[in-house]
Amino acid sequence: MSLENKTLVIIGGTSGIGLRTAQLAAQRGAKVILGGRNADKLKRALSSLPPDARGAVVDSADQESLQRFFADIEQIDMLFTPGASYQVGGFRDSAREVAESPFKNKFWGQYWAVHAALSKLSEHAAIVLMSGAASARPIKGAAAYAAANAAIEGLGRGLATELAPIRVNVIAPGTTDSDLWRGRDQVMREAAFASYRAATLLGEVGEVDDIANAALFLLTNGYMTGSTLFPDGGYALR
Repeated sequence: MSLENKTLVIIGGTSGIGLRTAQLAAQRGAKVILGGRNADKLKRALSSLPPDARGAVVDSADQESLQRFFADIEQIDMLFTPGASYQVGGFRDSAREVAESPFKNKFWGQYWAVHAALSKLSEHAAIVLMSGAASARPIKGAAAYAAANAAIEGLGRGLATELAPIRVNVIAPGTTDSDLWRGRDQVMREAAFASYRAATLLGEVGEVDDIANAALFLLTNGYMTGSTLFPDGGYALR
């Protein structure tokens, strides 16, 4: 399916899943607009895309920043919001800012991103939110994180109902071998990957392309709305 004359906006598109989704969409003709917190990463990301791609610095945790970002965009046909930075901690001992960070940055960040984009969305636009497989199978010691992911999926259903015929879906990936993990300590990363493999039906950690292709599917399938897709290797079923 060609995406010629379609505009895709990605908040959190400067690396990993967001950037790969942008690259795949651009290969199919989409005009891509990226948002990210870091200007240098944004510049590098844009260099991997066609010349008509553009972007701007934006902080999804800041409503005014989101409003400035969307102000210069004429029309949005597809919106993907994978960008978020948050902390995870146990219920018994987490400080308030740690406990609230998945909601403040991941849930509310996406909520307000869609809200800021609302007037720019085309009549049959597609929105894909990002949750995580922990919504269905919580990670021990991360109750608020599991709850925030589940809330994002509820938000997706609520927005699909309220904004139709705009389509709203959610992608809930499992552990993915992305830039985020590659930037962490190797011993910790390998231990986490081994644990995840043992917890899945397929015995594998996801690749960035696995998740990006799933996101692009939700963005382009005109008969899906209000759904959550789990590209997680069967983690939620184990």
